[in-house]
Amino acid sequence: MRTRTLHLVAALVAGLLAVPLAACGGDDEAAGGDSFTVGLLLPNRVTPRWEQSDKPLIQQHLKQLCADCTMVYANAENDAARQREQMISMITKGVEVLILDPADSKALRSPIQEARRAGVPVVAYDRLAEGAISGFVSFDGDQVGKLQGEAILKAMRERGNGRTVVMMNGDPSSANAAWFRKGALSVIAGKAEIARSYDTVGWSPENAHANMTAAISALGANRIDGVLAANDAIAAGVVSAFKKAGVRTPPPITGQDADLEAVRRIVAGEQYMTVYKPFEKEAAAAAAMAVALGNGEGADEVSTTTTDSPTHQDIPSILLTPKAVTADNVKQTLVDGGLYTTQQICTPRLRSACAALGLTG
Repeated sequence: MRTRTLHLVAALVAGLLAVPLAACGGDDEAAGGDSFTVGLLLPNRVTPRWEQSDKPLIQQHLKQLCADCTMVYANAENDAARQREQMISMITKGVEVLILDPADSKALRSPIQEARRAGVPVVAYDRLAEGAISGFVSFDGDQVGKLQGEAILKAMRERGNGRTVVMMNGDPSSANAAWFRKGALSVIAGKAEIARSYDTVGWSPENAHANMTAAISALGANRIDGVLAANDAIAAGVVSAFKKAGVRTPPPITGQDADLEAVRRIVAGEQYMTVYKPFEKEAAAAAAMAVALGNGEGADEVSTTTTDSPTHQDIPSILLTPKAVTADNVKQTLVDGGLYTTQQICTPRLRSACAALGLTG
């Protein structure tokens, strides 16, 4: 049964999850001869995707690949100490594989090492964790930053207003924040003037609002030509700061995660773009790697590349491709792609804007 499971997993990954996992077979075809428990640890509830998309999708795909497997879940609420305790508790209770999205990429080396000593492999999910992890599943963070940088330059050129950018980076405790920033800077360096740069603790909209308010106060709203916001939660805080400052038409603002509220802001013209990372594919890849590890196989059996962390090299990895979303391709990418319906996006106040973009029906 382990061989059959690995074949299913390898086939899924080899196709880069081009079709929904359900196409590989229902429960009657799921590999179920071996059973084990997978622990899922997510970092916060500030970012809507973790609870609304990633958790149920990972659970669904685990069940489809391993019908007799079970999943236990914990959310760190942006508290690395709490996540450390959650990890130790899961290891103590006999969880056999951990899927970990670290609240702090550096702070969890100790429980990761304890997992290693206990023979519990750890798959870092979405954010790379330092320490002896067995595998990594995410989207190419360098490409995420490049998409944001390219979008902000394009938008500023189209508006013809200048080249002054405020960078609203992610939480400095997250390896992804530095990854996104590096990718963005590789595109905008020398082509835009970075007037202010802020780290956003906890990826919090409130902290982003405070930082953006400080930038507006220091520079003047009319001297800010673009805001490179690392994700949609940060973008929400940026938009609210401009509104509070009385700015009716904000400069181009980037984002990431394709949160529903962010998509609505894009339709309304309040946010220029977001980066969509198809959660279905990421969740399926994480489930595939976890099942391979739970069945005693190495993560390199299903990985497609390797990644280096500050502590380890050549970590077996699956890095997926993100997509830029603007008002011009919301329908093609997110509606036709099945993430949202037009009814979900097009609230009554957005009906005319939706109609102008062809978001009807």
